[in-house]
Amino acid sequence: MTQSCRESHLVFDKVHIALHGRTLLTLDARIAPGEVLTVMGPSGSGKSTLLAFAAGFLSPAFEAEGQVLLGEHDITALPAERRGVGLLFQDPLLFPHLSVGGNLRFGLPRAAPDKAAKVAAALAAIGLAGFGERDPATLSGGQQSRVALMRLLLSTPRAVLLDEPFSKLDTALRNEMRELVFSRLREAGLPSLLVTHDHQDAAAAGGPIITLE
Repeated sequence: MTQSCRESHLVFDKVHIALHGRTLLTLDARIAPGEVLTVMGPSGSGKSTLLAFAAGFLSPAFEAEGQVLLGEHDITALPAERRGVGLLFQDPLLFPHLSVGGNLRFGLPRAAPDKAAKVAAALAAIGLAGFGERDPATLSGGQQSRVALMRLLLSTPRAVLLDEPFSKLDTALRNEMRELVFSRLREAGLPSLLVTHDHQDAAAAGGPIITLE
């Protein structure tokens, strides 16, 4: 996947999130295309809350102020499906009722031409050529993670949110997936926000780091 005209900065402008009147976090940040901003902190520090705010599914129990901007557009009030933001979670979350190829086709925009060719090329790009008809349950954890990453990229997001996506992988696989994920995000020119408690994740991301108390 190459850099494209959809490249944009992801901006958190005077973001303030509280719960029952208690401040959880404040954030002012600008993430450049291809850059990964890492937000670190212990459980309960507000990392996942920040992701929910950026993605558009923050619980109404929280009080949130500030804006999330993607390029020139304020996406703060948009529903999640219209924000143009992709998410990668701790679990691959592949659809069990779809084949590996079906999961990738799901990621493609509805009007995308030559879907079969795009799926085949995507599988080849992650070392899974010929796996299109396989049941996702027959894949290893690393293979499932690669499919989840490629499904996200095929959806052509304009920014990406990463919720500790390597935490459930063993050490060797974690290093491999870090390299794959961050290189693909840089190649695609996508501004990305990573939340983690793992310093090695932050080091591999190679971008600025913000630590929440």
